[in-house]
Amino acid sequence: MIINTRVKSAFWYLMLFAAIGVSAYALVQGLVPALRGAFVGDMVLTTPSAALLHFLGGGIVLLAGASQFNKGWRSRYPQLHRWAGRIYVGGVLIGGIAGLYLAFYASGGLAARFGFGLLAVLWLVSTGLAFCYILQRDIVLHQRWMIRSYALTLGAVTLRIWLPLFLMMGVPFDQAYPAIAWLAWVPNLVIAEWVFLRPRGIGQNP
Repeated sequence: MIINTRVKSAFWYLMLFAAIGVSAYALVQGLVPALRGAFVGDMVLTTPSAALLHFLGGGIVLLAGASQFNKGWRSRYPQLHRWAGRIYVGGVLIGGIAGLYLAFYASGGLAARFGFGLLAVLWLVSTGLAFCYILQRDIVLHQRWMIRSYALTLGAVTLRIWLPLFLMMGVPFDQAYPAIAWLAWVPNLVIAEWVFLRPRGIGQNP
């Protein structure tokens, strides 16, 4: 039990560190045009409003969501937990709708567009279900769907792990991106179901 708790605590700190890093990147890309790379710059030129809303909404959601998974923090600061949850739901609504629109313009052809589009739909649906269940005071189902929702949110992190790995292996961007559109989030859901949503998985986070 001690080892299990330490592993989950270490995982939470790793997740928090990654979320802070990618959140900072997303917010900078949305707010500081001079620091945008070519890929993001082209995206903003093609779909300016959707791209900015997706970056800003996603950046806020990464931080608000990571804070929700610390059991001690939730217990000590229930009001902050509720407000962070509201911010998270609002950020997903903004970032998810913008992401769904952006999916129609994604590089990598139909496979990438369908992958990112399905991600956006599942992100919105899982967050909406989590919100509905907390309104019904069903804590267990609320937690289950929040875990699924944040696993999808972390697709922003895993995408930035897979992309350089493919490029280091010599896979061209136009071939790598359709696969990454799925690898960024499908394994996250599998891990969430296997590690955190097994029997007794709920309520044992750090």
